[in-house]
Amino acid sequence: MSSQAATLSSPSQKPLTGLKNYTFTSESVSEGHPDKICDQISDAILDKFLSEDPNSRVAVETAVTTDFVCILGETRGPKSITSEVMEEIGRQTIKEIGYDQEGFGWDTAHFDVRAHSQSVDIAQGVDAEGAGDQGIMFGYACRETESLMPAAIQYSHDILRALAEARHGGALENKLGPDSKSQISLAYEDGKPVRAASVVVSSQHAENLSQEEVKELIRPYVEKVLPKGWMCPEEEFYVNPTGRFVIGGPVGDAGLTGRKIIVDTYGGAAPHGGGAFSGKDPTKVDRSAAYAARYVAKNIVAAGYAEKCTIQVSYAIGVAKPISLFVNTHGTGTVPEVELANAINKSIDLSPRGIREHLELNKPIYKRTAAYGHFGRTPTDDGGFSWEKTDLVDSLHKAIG
Repeated sequence: MSSQAATLSSPSQKPLTGLKNYTFTSESVSEGHPDKICDQISDAILDKFLSEDPNSRVAVETAVTTDFVCILGETRGPKSITSEVMEEIGRQTIKEIGYDQEGFGWDTAHFDVRAHSQSVDIAQGVDAEGAGDQGIMFGYACRETESLMPAAIQYSHDILRALAEARHGGALENKLGPDSKSQISLAYEDGKPVRAASVVVSSQHAENLSQEEVKELIRPYVEKVLPKGWMCPEEEFYVNPTGRFVIGGPVGDAGLTGRKIIVDTYGGAAPHGGGAFSGKDPTKVDRSAAYAARYVAKNIVAAGYAEKCTIQVSYAIGVAKPISLFVNTHGTGTVPEVELANAINKSIDLSPRGIREHLELNKPIYKRTAAYGHFGRTPTDDGGFSWEKTDLVDSLHKAIG
């Protein structure tokens, strides 16, 4: 990497044009949202390939609509993972989400699987340890929550996850359906979130429930997620604003892998490079480098070098080294960005192979990422969410001195 690329920074840049008092909004969607059904099927297929061969190459997309699922893309891996196996994985994923309704059921939907072998032109660059594609990837971290995530997206995810757990656990069974969305607007004072200005939750529900009944079912889960004293005014608490949400999932709307990239990342509080994650093996830097950028940004904040940090890396297809590295601490840094850039380069190899090895990404750990956000999650013993660890802190301290 050139020294110029390694030291790019913009220390004068302020988030949200330097505003101190403002309202900021992020949204999340549940595991039953049509786009998220697709993400989970694509990642479940990826996990199957990686479980049988960690060096598999997968780029799989899924599309859903009323009683129809299409799986397409390119793969290179065990021949035992046939179209029939992919279909079965899709059906099982739909079943786990909870779809067994008229118009879209795990056992009634028609499947069309059109996956083919990976392009030899792409393979030759990736096999030479280069990046699987060109692109720019961003990572971000801040001190708004314990997970070092922006608060609006974190709480939006947490509300829907709480509702899903209650539905699967039986507390909301036959009351709320799989398809739901949340949206939180947070009031900021002096640059910090202090309360919810408004909360919107839309959830598929049983036909016999009124709008007010659905609101009262959802209220305690919202109040439990938000910090004490943060609940919005009653007139700004919206549940199913249209008044009715019985028809949901692919019966009400089509879905496609990769359409919820802002939900997947930082809720709009930080840049996104444009590439989706789900269905892509970790040779695809759209995914692995975005994870690495989050990992680096989170460790910089955890190490005390900034209150918030944005990282950008860029790659060229077939080229192993990053083309550039950008560090921005938004005026909150305790050391110059150039020193942080140098420390990053000393602490982690940001080549595609270096990222995969450091974060141990060639494991079947991806289906769990495909709903409720890829970031701000808890690392697991089997290697899941390894990019959420803060084990780079000591290396950064040593590199900076």
